[in-house]
Amino acid sequence: MAHHEIETTWKGKMQFNADVNGHTIVMDAPARVGGEDKGPIPKPFILTALSGCTGMDVVALLRKSGIFLSDFQMKVRGELSKQQPLEYVAIHMIYSLSGDPGHQQDVLNAITDSQEKICGVSHMLKKAMPVTWEIIYNQEIIFPNHSAERKSVAGIWH
Repeated sequence: MAHHEIETTWKGKMQFNADVNGHTIVMDAPARVGGEDKGPIPKPFILTALSGCTGMDVVALLRKSGIFLSDFQMKVRGELSKQQPLEYVAIHMIYSLSGDPGHQQDVLNAITDSQEKICGVSHMLKKAMPVTWEIIYNQEIIFPNHSAERKSVAGIWH
């Protein structure tokens, strides 16, 4: 069975360094809780993994079709629980892409395929909480997955 494995080493105070396939990921805490803020806290790496997984899917799917983007950004927001243990209870993504206007449907299809069929991180997270998304293509909202989240575009994108 295939697997992933990392090694994490305590570096003192609140800092831990993880070796991920030869790449060092530094995790730390802010000074107010005993760290030195030499790296991000661990929990947002879940959001990072989600954006990397689906982003790579989208680029690969579009490239396979001969479609290239001029710009691609994602904003991922994890809503935290109100009590301990603090955990994500919902995740919302905003894909913002630019490219040939004639490829709007291809972009929508690539993101939908990533979110619904390919991205293992999204698939795992959806077992624990809602993961919603919207797509902005050439500065126009072309897909709100969850209409209540539409108001979030201005709130978390800028």
